[in-house]
Amino acid sequence: MHTQLSTLKRALFCAFPYTIPIFAGFWFLGMTYGIYMNVSGFSFWYPMLMSLTIFAGSVEFVAVNLLLGAFNPLQALAMTLMINARHLFYGISMLDKFRGVGLKKIYLIFGMCDESFSINYTADIPQDVDKGWFMFFVTLLNHIYWFSGATLGGIFGSFIHFNTEGLDFVMTAMFVVIFMEQWLKEKRHTSALVGIGISLLCLLTFGADHFIIPSMLAILGVLTLIRNPLERGESAS
Repeated sequence: MHTQLSTLKRALFCAFPYTIPIFAGFWFLGMTYGIYMNVSGFSFWYPMLMSLTIFAGSVEFVAVNLLLGAFNPLQALAMTLMINARHLFYGISMLDKFRGVGLKKIYLIFGMCDESFSINYTADIPQDVDKGWFMFFVTLLNHIYWFSGATLGGIFGSFIHFNTEGLDFVMTAMFVVIFMEQWLKEKRHTSALVGIGISLLCLLTFGADHFIIPSMLAILGVLTLIRNPLERGESAS
């Protein structure tokens, strides 16, 4: 029992610093979402339960209009698939990392968001820290941040009045920081440059509203083709 508690404590303390930037972003956006639900006429129970069970920020914002509109489950399903289709690629990328983590994999799959994926995929986990519990606590902490922010926003939304325009840029800035940290860790920047180049090409080709999925497909295909040369180059360096 003592050994298990020590393993959990070590993994939690190792995971927590990685999630501090997520905490700031999730609390701002989570509270914004809760306030948005409140001013749209929903009780705080809605953002609280939706953030706990859905845990998909973009879909939760879209769900406000879906709940206010006519009942159309097919439209809701199609909208959700389009918005979160990128998670298919996240899941493929995490197949190796989730191998051998036991039942924790169930929660890791459910709780995988952009931010948890970024941390769990790129973090250098120390040898004395259990990989499965590290990824579990990263996911759990991020889930708690979003849940608590959305709940507080729903509760206090009627008492808070401020202009929330521009708050969504917090998450954009956070992803820039994560990218820069990964760039500094790598000795060779081939994969990063491939991702940037393909994304810009797809942006020009498909437009800002439709370039994400083609970009991910193209990046996955190109990196799969050049995977072996990249690995050989990293081993040589």
